[in-house]
Amino acid sequence: MNRDLQELRRRIDQLDDEILRLLNERSTYVIEIGQLKRQNDAGANLHTPAREAEIIQRLTSRNPGPFPSDAIRSVYREIMSASLSLEGPQKVAYLGPRATFTHLASRQKFGESAQYVPVTSIKDVFTEVERGRANFGVVPIENSTEGVVSHTLDMFIDSPLLIYGEVLLEVSHHLLSKSGAKEEITKIYSHPHALAQCRNWLETHVPNVPLSEVASTARAAEMASEDASAGAIASELAAHLYGLKVVQSRIEDNINNFTRFLVLAKTAPQRTGKDKTSVMISVKDRAGALYDLLRPFASSGINMTKIESRPSRRKAWEYIFFVDVEGHVEEERMKKALDEVKSRCLFMKILGSYPAHA
Repeated sequence: MNRDLQELRRRIDQLDDEILRLLNERSTYVIEIGQLKRQNDAGANLHTPAREAEIIQRLTSRNPGPFPSDAIRSVYREIMSASLSLEGPQKVAYLGPRATFTHLASRQKFGESAQYVPVTSIKDVFTEVERGRANFGVVPIENSTEGVVSHTLDMFIDSPLLIYGEVLLEVSHHLLSKSGAKEEITKIYSHPHALAQCRNWLETHVPNVPLSEVASTARAAEMASEDASAGAIASELAAHLYGLKVVQSRIEDNINNFTRFLVLAKTAPQRTGKDKTSVMISVKDRAGALYDLLRPFASSGINMTKIESRPSRRKAWEYIFFVDVEGHVEEERMKKALDEVKSRCLFMKILGSYPAHA
């Protein structure tokens, strides 16, 4: 048996050597592609979601197994992340500090090889990208339990940035502490949304422990790392980065707890064939206004996936609707619908056409 085991491991080592050789050969072509991109358009984004989606789709559709297709996605995300770093540095601004769920979403989108820049507010994420200090920005837009992030919507009113992509992240909350013992926790810190999403568990299992709201789940983990009597509700990544132990995992009340994040950039991504378009529309508060807005999309057979209203803040009784629809702005039916919508509203701003979360 030992002889058979050694032989199998020897073959695996040979395959690993071949995989390494092929990765480096692949990297030489990646570097050449980066050079060609810069020659043709010095200001273009090196990151190309359409090409990434094409690679993943091709590999997963041809995968004979037993290696799982979901794992192919994860492996190639990191291969492409490392490859992109060879083409040029990719800086990603996100709502920090480290180990927030926005940080997790950023890593899910861009992999380990990107350069991550934590900032203290959603406005600062927009500013970093607008001023060219970051190639991309990642901001939360809505949670399946707590609803929309209004400040993100408001920022789009005046920002020139486009939506470059989206990330849908399953949010799992863990109770963390230095010791890992629940009985030693005398106070619990977390972001207000996290506390709200774990309300039932907290009331049942730690009813007498006071809860304190802080700016982020990562900040809660940092505070717990400095106080042995404190607990924090945060991510598994936060436990790793701040040296904490998991007291209880997955304490969120709703197991289907997802947060959607938007990727921001100065330029638009290429069309992929599975895209989403976001539009901001201003209308007067009058009978039938919303119906007039929605009818062109329905008439063109375009599926609407989200609509959210906000006061315009510029004039009383005017509202701005943020609308997500399936399809790309370059499609003829989309052009027709948007032209019709534009003729019926006070103003319209296309926030971007981008790959829908896969």
